[in-house]
Amino acid sequence: MEELRATKRTGDSTVVEGAAIERFRDILRGALLLPGDGGYDDARAIWNGMIDRRPALIARCHGVGDVRAAVEFAITQDLLVSIKGGGHNVAGNAVCDNGLMIDLSPMRSVYVDPKSQTARAEGGATWADFDAETQAFGLATTGGLISSTGVAGLTLGGGIGWLTGSYGLSCDNVLSLDVVTAAGAWMRASADENPDLFWGLKGGGGNFGVVTSFEFQLYPVGELFAGMVVHPLSRARDALVCFRDFLSQAPEELGALAGLITTPDGDPALALIVVYNGPIEEGARVVQPLREFGRPILDNLGAMPYRVVQTIFDAGSPAGLRYYWKSSFLENLPDDALQTLVDCYARATSPTCKIFLEFLGGAFARVDRGATVFDHRDATFNLLVIGAWQDAATDVENISWAREVWRAMAPYASSGVYMNYLGQEADEGAERLEAAYGSDKLARLAKLKAKYDPGNMFRMNQNIRPAV
Repeated sequence: MEELRATKRTGDSTVVEGAAIERFRDILRGALLLPGDGGYDDARAIWNGMIDRRPALIARCHGVGDVRAAVEFAITQDLLVSIKGGGHNVAGNAVCDNGLMIDLSPMRSVYVDPKSQTARAEGGATWADFDAETQAFGLATTGGLISSTGVAGLTLGGGIGWLTGSYGLSCDNVLSLDVVTAAGAWMRASADENPDLFWGLKGGGGNFGVVTSFEFQLYPVGELFAGMVVHPLSRARDALVCFRDFLSQAPEELGALAGLITTPDGDPALALIVVYNGPIEEGARVVQPLREFGRPILDNLGAMPYRVVQTIFDAGSPAGLRYYWKSSFLENLPDDALQTLVDCYARATSPTCKIFLEFLGGAFARVDRGATVFDHRDATFNLLVIGAWQDAATDVENISWAREVWRAMAPYASSGVYMNYLGQEADEGAERLEAAYGSDKLARLAKLKAKYDPGNMFRMNQNIRPAV
């Protein structure tokens, strides 16, 4: 075949010889896709429809052997590399322009050991894949809020979910990880093997290698008391005050989120979503004060299978919309902050825009800050502003709205931010990376990066530069 012009990791242009591409293709069990090949456009598509990048090559990996071959090819050709797991991260770092995309999405197996209550998931598995297998045994661990989210991306950045109060973050429940490093070597990271790498992968993102599988601790999780009560926007401020005060006394078994949304009928509203991880009768008793407040326009609280709980937001967050996020942990949430949120949502530029307040606490807060890269164990609320729209012609107004909401809430924000909610680096800036990790941890991560990826091969992420 003919030679191919591609991008080096430094951004310079390079030429990949056709013979080298053919040798690479012959080694892979999975497909090697080039522009124009069948399946290429599907493989490069991710959840955020704003991302429209075109890799020079896509290696559709079917196992660790394929991943190692892809990393070795990238080393030999000095190519820009991106890693696609679930492809759900809003920044779109899964896809590079004119480099090599290492696509783990064919690697979706999940193996459950019900006796030890553990599971091992491959790097391309989604939480829908994971929950389907673990729930077959009545088990689960903290997973994402949208079922199509990748296990890998969510866990490597922390992992907030409905079970955070009961069991901590996804990364808190990782027992071991299999990693292909920037040298093409396979390693296992755990508390006993390569513990420095194990620490770095629990919140440090995709900076240190390609994680090909994750071993998790599982817990018995059956049917839950869950659902939402919805209030019109005109009563949202008072309902949010009630919700905030209610959560100050809530047990750690309760997962909770407030969402300013637009109903299917086109009306702006407040949805208060709760998930109680315990006996159904106790859950009903715990959330009764929320059901009694005001006159909700919807109350669908009741017994619900965990797998259904995990899909609550799926319909409202479809793949292919154009998404732009801004986020901060909140230092406090006084009444005027809640009024600010309601006023901001009244000016939302698209019916698919949303504002979420995630409630944190319980087991999440009891983990020692030094045990993981994730650094914000004292946070009680996390603000997520979601710009979401269909028409590219309205990009500017929708992005501007999200930024304006974020700025309006700045007086109530802490200095921290959840790494998984950061946007593209050019938009967020280096100071936001420090806000995600803290200066001391960021310095430690830079040294770890210098050990495991000194050439910064894995840079398509919330990138940590190697220490000099």
